[in-house]
Amino acid sequence: MQGERAGFGWLWLSAAIVAADQLTKWIATTTMTLHERIAVLPFFDWTLTYNRGVAFSLFNDGQNWQRFGLSAFAILVAGGFVYWMVHLPKHERANAAALALVVGGAIGNVIDRLRLGHVVDFVLLYWNDWSWPAFNLADSAICVGAVLLVISGFLHERKRAH
Repeated sequence: MQGERAGFGWLWLSAAIVAADQLTKWIATTTMTLHERIAVLPFFDWTLTYNRGVAFSLFNDGQNWQRFGLSAFAILVAGGFVYWMVHLPKHERANAAALALVVGGAIGNVIDRLRLGHVVDFVLLYWNDWSWPAFNLADSAICVGAVLLVISGFLHERKRAH
């Protein structure tokens, strides 16, 4: 049917991301101490850190506005993405999956921010003296979803141009 919509069918993926994110954060906080590093590979460690800000610790100045302001912003964005996802044509599975990943990741971090006042991060990638800021499963879902949306947009434009 041409008029079919994606509906709420992809919210299972968002829920799975939230559950996996909260489980991995619980494991990290119950098995590690703050700033402890456990070597896994020559470029990858587990390390428990807390981030009151957003990506790359932006706005991590210790002010309490982040807890509620950033949470409200993330909830609004997630709500907008759910609306977008629900109204997508059913054949746009890649976009629906990408939006579901972003929504799940955003909600996973909002839960931390509201419950704890910070986001739990525990994955550290590095090379020699350089390191990427620590992150978590929710951050990964947001990044993968965003990349999928960009790729899908480029492919759609390319298809439309031909």
